Amino acid sequence: MYATGETQADLGRGLRLSQGQISRKQGGCARGSNWSLADVDKLSAHYGIPVPDLLSGTDHAVSRLPARRRAATIGGTQTTINTA
Repeated sequence: MYATGETQADLGRGLRLSQGQISRKQGGCARGSNWSLADVDKLSAHYGIPVPDLLSGTDHAVSRLPARRRAATIGGTQTTINTA
């Protein structure tokens, strides 16, 4: 999420989960918070990364992100603000 500029709410919308569900899955400490195989498939499609690359560690997964999915500034956001 950091490399794409997404928030938990953004990721939740992409995976059709609530922000709270994403938070629990990322924290991994609440009952029922494990990532299912279906969730991993959705993550793979959402980020455009094959599942094996997604599961090969954070640095590897980020290196495999398509350029269109990367934030212009790491840790930044892709939100567009209209000034007109």
